[in-house]
Amino acid sequence: MLPETMNSAINEILDLARWAPSADNLQPWRFEILNDTHFAIHGKPADDLTVYDLENVATPMALGALLETIELAAGLQKLRCDIERRQGSPDSGPIFDILLNEDEDSKTSSLAQYIRERVTQRRPLKTARLSEDQKTALEESVLPTHRVVWLEGFATRLKVARLLFRSAWIRLTHQQAYKVHTQIIEWGSQFSEDRIPDQAIGLDPIALRSMKWAMASWQRVRFMNRYFAGSVLPRIQLDFIPGMRCGAHFILFDQSDETIGHIDKHLRAGRALQRFWLSATKLGLQLQPEMTPVIFASYARNEVGFEDIPAHKTVATRIAKEMEILSGTEHDPRKAACMGRVGFGRSPKARSRRRSLNALSLDNEVC
Repeated sequence: MLPETMNSAINEILDLARWAPSADNLQPWRFEILNDTHFAIHGKPADDLTVYDLENVATPMALGALLETIELAAGLQKLRCDIERRQGSPDSGPIFDILLNEDEDSKTSSLAQYIRERVTQRRPLKTARLSEDQKTALEESVLPTHRVVWLEGFATRLKVARLLFRSAWIRLTHQQAYKVHTQIIEWGSQFSEDRIPDQAIGLDPIALRSMKWAMASWQRVRFMNRYFAGSVLPRIQLDFIPGMRCGAHFILFDQSDETIGHIDKHLRAGRALQRFWLSATKLGLQLQPEMTPVIFASYARNEVGFEDIPAHKTVATRIAKEMEILSGTEHDPRKAACMGRVGFGRSPKARSRRRSLNALSLDNEVC
């Protein structure tokens, strides 16, 4: 029999699923409970935060991670999810209908218990290599949709660290990116329900104060970048050092025949990344996504996003070429779904939390 109060079961599933990762903790989804066995997920468009979602990648990846988490959470209730995208819903704001069915024979995934524990670690990690067993477990977590390419060793980590350092120059000198950053950082906070607390960014206190002062206006940012190399220190602390200090970097490659930016591809990537991340957490590893090289390389290949600043396009083109080298001859860089670093280290003391279920309800939407 189904649980006596399915609304309660749905609430428990969604209360756990809302901890799914999303870029900058934007949580681009709203929940709608339709009846005792049916609820819907409404994807939210990226609004004006488009520099990291210009080709509608980040939002469907987050929704994919959410759908994966919903299935894991439903398994704890001995329920199966039948998920179907609602016909006619747009790619920019897709709607998914989820029907719950009893599944007493299902085996609860061990990953479900790590949903709340999974977190982004932006600070340096240990450089100890992952064991072959650990890498195998992570590789198997993304099959059959994706394949893992490992980037290991000092020389390779140096290449990736330089790539991240270069990508961060675009991130910190692009006015639209600046607008995004002003909206996603919660200053003076250890935790944040709807943004990233500044204590979780990864900067030391002096650099953090300098960043807060500069970000008060775009004019200050330009002044610091032009006369005081203002982007250098944060790029060193947030990109180069963490790029060197990890066990390995990884790239997840989509194994389908698709090469264009189809929403289903990005949904699969989000699902795979969530399984990979939860598996890493289970193994006692810390993880940080590294999406800017993937994003900016895509912009360069498709010649979009940087029309107003030629220097950004030039750097993005170089990033695309370096991504090709890192991908190797066996992999199409256009199929790089996501990238990140993983390693041993302490869990961060500061982290993003999530909006409440009430705030995420479609009927009580908080913009």
